[in-house]
Amino acid sequence: MLKVFKYLDKKYWLFVSIGIAFILVAVWLELRIPGYMREITLLVQTPGTEVSEIWVQGFWMLGTAFAAMLATVVVGYFAGRVAAGFGRDLRVNVFGKVLSFSMAEVNQFSVPSLITRGTNDVSTVEQIITIGFLTLVRAPIMAVWATIRIFDQGLDWAIATMIAVGILLITILVLIIFALPKFKIIPKLTDRLNLIAREHLSGIRVVKAYNAKDYEAEKFEKANHIFMKTNRFAERMMAVLWPVVGLIMQGLPLAIYLIGAYLINNAFGYFDANEAGALFASMVVFAQYAIQVVMAFLMMSMMLVFLPQAIVSARRINEVLEKEASLIYPEKSAYPTVDTDVAVEFNGVSFKYPEAEDYVLEDINFKINVGETVAFVGATGSGKSTLLKLITRTYDPSIGKINIAGKDVKAYTEAELVEKIGYTLQKATLLSGSIASNVAFGHADVKAQLENVKEATDLAQATEFIEKLENTYESEITQGATNVSGGQRQRLSIARTLFRKSDILIFDDSFSALDYKTDRKLRTALKQSRGSVTKLIVAQRVSTIKDAQKIIVLGEGRVVGVGTHNELLEKCPVYYEIASSQLSKEELAHG
Repeated sequence: MLKVFKYLDKKYWLFVSIGIAFILVAVWLELRIPGYMREITLLVQTPGTEVSEIWVQGFWMLGTAFAAMLATVVVGYFAGRVAAGFGRDLRVNVFGKVLSFSMAEVNQFSVPSLITRGTNDVSTVEQIITIGFLTLVRAPIMAVWATIRIFDQGLDWAIATMIAVGILLITILVLIIFALPKFKIIPKLTDRLNLIAREHLSGIRVVKAYNAKDYEAEKFEKANHIFMKTNRFAERMMAVLWPVVGLIMQGLPLAIYLIGAYLINNAFGYFDANEAGALFASMVVFAQYAIQVVMAFLMMSMMLVFLPQAIVSARRINEVLEKEASLIYPEKSAYPTVDTDVAVEFNGVSFKYPEAEDYVLEDINFKINVGETVAFVGATGSGKSTLLKLITRTYDPSIGKINIAGKDVKAYTEAELVEKIGYTLQKATLLSGSIASNVAFGHADVKAQLENVKEATDLAQATEFIEKLENTYESEITQGATNVSGGQRQRLSIARTLFRKSDILIFDDSFSALDYKTDRKLRTALKQSRGSVTKLIVAQRVSTIKDAQKIIVLGEGRVVGVGTHNELLEKCPVYYEIASSQLSKEELAHG
């Protein structure tokens, strides 16, 4: 757990130091209070004592208690500052680290787990810092200091207190052995619950369409039952602590008074009344010290509820923060700009996903010239989308080399690569905000980019439906883009790619939700407006790719054909089979 504190800002260590100093002050003041009680007890028993003398000691005791309270408030203030600031910094660090992850790291942790680690786990660490100031730091200091005072008061009473503390410590040890392993499991079970709930909410239309509500409810109930059983066992074990604490809190004062009564009774037999009175005063003081010792150990035992969870949470946060990203970008370009006519080149590229045994792509070799429109086609699972992910460095090839504009793709900084390549994903994803902010995604001043936004949406054939909206480009896109159709969502996603005016445009099956007329108009507009831009298209429709200057056919992760539409119909059986399933005999004959 201590590893996570290396992310604590230096200024907060100053707050920690100040907080510890005030804890020492608060403990010292609280341990002074029984001394005033002793003085008051002795004054009450002493003949001829003035009431004013008792009032003076009483005021000193009240003043000390008030000062101790103020010191505790100051500790709470600094604890809150440190916890809130540290939690903020942790969330920023976790979020920033996740942004640097490739899909390999994201898949390794899973999205629900990353969400839990950046929210629930950080909150747990915050909570342990707030409580830790008043327990983990204060309690040991109080316990040691009060124990020293106890042994100064008398061995008989000290033995009784140590027996009570021993019973408490044995109980705590048993709880650590049996309850701690369960607390370690709970965060993973929380991840599982989040995963099922997230899947259900994101796929609720599928669930309803297949009337699978009972199936989903049963799956959630099963995970929830395991979570409940584990949590219940841990909480039941913790519940054992409170009866033991109650027994000690009630039994210890009784034992102290019984021992005190025995000592005072003997004192009357052998000593004078003043000696007996001093013993009575010591008993009162000792009872206070004993309760403070027990309370100190009780506060430490209360941490059993939070500390195991905090340790697990801190470990989970560290796993994210210390995870090395598999994709490393140089801080600046490793090579100067190359003057070349080749936009994209694959040299002996093979790729398999992390922890997979088989290669998805094998020995891929091709060149794409600047300004060419190149289509990738193949059966489902042939590796088309995976190939595009290698170009954008979503993954790096397992074997081989990829050049972009004559430079190794690994030589580009992340900003350069993103600027050079515009990528429209297979799944059109829009974020909550206005249409303009979605198209100009990443630009703070959207109004200044409005003309470029309009140009991009016009190319993407989205202007017509946008201008029919009441607020046109300022119209809001809801979370999940549920207020636009699939085709509208896809056109806005394409517009976002076109807005960047990149040298290479990648469309990963991005025309699937468009009707044939819109599809044709969009491709014609791209050819006329962005003719010099290299365009890579993955599509299932032959009509979308038949006019491409080059078509690369993939089959089982290998290149099985390269050429134009007509050339491939003649020499590539895989392409002919795909085309014949979509085109009529007349269309095939005329190419």
